[in-house]
Amino acid sequence: MRAQNNGDLLTGHERIAQAIAAAAHRKEPAIVAFLTAGFPIKDQFIKNLMLVALNADVVEIGVPFTDPMADGMTIQRASHAALAQGVSLPWILAELSTLSTKLSAPLILMSYLNPLLAFGLERLPAAALAAGVAGFIVPDLPHEESETLRAALQAKGIALIQMVTPVTPPARLKALCESAEGFIYAVTMTGTTGKAVTSVPDSVVSYLQSVKVHARVPVCAGFGIRDRAQVKRLQPYVDGVIVGSALVEVLETGGDAAAFLKNLHVAD
Repeated sequence: MRAQNNGDLLTGHERIAQAIAAAAHRKEPAIVAFLTAGFPIKDQFIKNLMLVALNADVVEIGVPFTDPMADGMTIQRASHAALAQGVSLPWILAELSTLSTKLSAPLILMSYLNPLLAFGLERLPAAALAAGVAGFIVPDLPHEESETLRAALQAKGIALIQMVTPVTPPARLKALCESAEGFIYAVTMTGTTGKAVTSVPDSVVSYLQSVKVHARVPVCAGFGIRDRAQVKRLQPYVDGVIVGSALVEVLETGGDAAAFLKNLHVAD
């Protein structure tokens, strides 16, 4: 059911596009599943990653950070627990490099800028490529200041994914869409992740339609997505959905992550 990885013949942003296109072929949005690296138990990171990758189209791995600006309480709690266990960006890249089997789902790292700067932007792209990373999301990196990182990642075929929100001005939305790689992360609400959303209002639908008008790459909606009904509601307007806090909570409580992710698929 999952998109197959054609190995090193494709760049990172091409692998992301291929995975999302495979979901479209199944007539459903792609599932982009988020987990915090090393949470809830550091030694089970690779095991959890492989489980999630088997049941999602793209996997977003959160790099723990002490002072997040976009994460709600669930992911903040997961990050603090992972940091207490010694999880760091170098550790994550080293762990990913040990994978003996290529995962079918492309991997994206979601990191705030400080860990990337501490690692060193000059050596980050090669290390990320060696670890099988297809793209990066950097929530606190302004578009106007992203050229150095973008150029470094592009040299290795790694995507720098842009985030847009319902309050992004039209001119800025157009510029972000024009520079986007991999997919556009369309935040569905203002505020932080993890808020319970029982419905998708018409205003969000209109906003997503405006993003699609300018998009040159797939559009994936995130923040507050927790169930199949929401995925079904969003299906006509996006190419994928990003599920974060809800999945982290399943892993935190020892729930069945595979069953949770399978239940999000509207084509099943």
